[in-house]
Amino acid sequence: MKRRTLLQATPLLFGLSESAQAQAPFPNKPIRYIVPVAAGGGSDMIGRTFCERFGKVLNQTVVVDNQSGGGGVIAAQATARAASDGYTLMQGYVATHATAPATRKLAYDPIKDFTPIGMIGSTPNVLVVNAALPVTDVKSFIDYLRKNMGKVSYGSAGAGSLTHLTAELFKAQTNTFMVHIPYRGIAPATTDLIAGQTQAMFPGLAAALPHIRNGRLRAIAVTGTQRHSALKDVPTMEESGLKGFDAQQWYGVVGPAGMPIAVVTQLNNAMAQVLAMPDLREKLSAEAVELTPMTPAQFGDYMKKDLARWTKLAHDRNINLDNT
Repeated sequence: MKRRTLLQATPLLFGLSESAQAQAPFPNKPIRYIVPVAAGGGSDMIGRTFCERFGKVLNQTVVVDNQSGGGGVIAAQATARAASDGYTLMQGYVATHATAPATRKLAYDPIKDFTPIGMIGSTPNVLVVNAALPVTDVKSFIDYLRKNMGKVSYGSAGAGSLTHLTAELFKAQTNTFMVHIPYRGIAPATTDLIAGQTQAMFPGLAAALPHIRNGRLRAIAVTGTQRHSALKDVPTMEESGLKGFDAQQWYGVVGPAGMPIAVVTQLNNAMAQVLAMPDLREKLSAEAVELTPMTPAQFGDYMKKDLARWTKLAHDRNINLDNT
């Protein structure tokens, strides 16, 4: 009888063990954090700096997994296909969830295939010109473009990049024209701008700052909704007369679609604690990132609006990389 009772109870014991594991507090194992760029760049630094503190708040290891390639497409697909249990997260950013989907067809839906967790922060782009160009503000730059129709070119980090679309937004709002010269990355584009091969560009603020400070490039205006602490004397586009002009390189945390609300809330609360750390703000200032805490709902709305803005611009300006 004792043996029979034990055999009958064994499945119940195993069932209780499995149930206990399923209900174990989250997180009870390491979290994979996919960064959609190669190790060593600014975006990677942001992810690693964030994850170091994120793991401590969660009391769990957060492993950074760099998955570069396809402009973030490979990383985004890997994240969208992962289990929606909170153990696979990704550092989504403007390219993976706004500019790339706006300019070409992708194998994932930037909204439906992901769960927004929260924003980390953003950095504006900045309109810079070659130091020899006789312009000092947006008005004089517009006047120069109109007097030199077809003679001014601007560089970008590549077709469909934020630097490309921001310049096209400027052209659309000011009814001006510049020739687009796409490069393979911001570094060669900056080199040619300094050399005078091109005359203007909208790089991210972090990439432009050293050249602005040494006088090789002149900052005309920033694209954010408010002046940046690193360039307090440089006005925003809105201050310069371009109402509603906004273009920012943003970084946030997303997971696969269908994540449990309780897990999303816990992760967002942990993010809020990390973003309140003074040393994080100091570390990310090297990339000119302004920390921007958001709830999951706020971040989801932000992504939808940013995608809609760039999708409309790409349509209006006939920017479709599937046809190139």
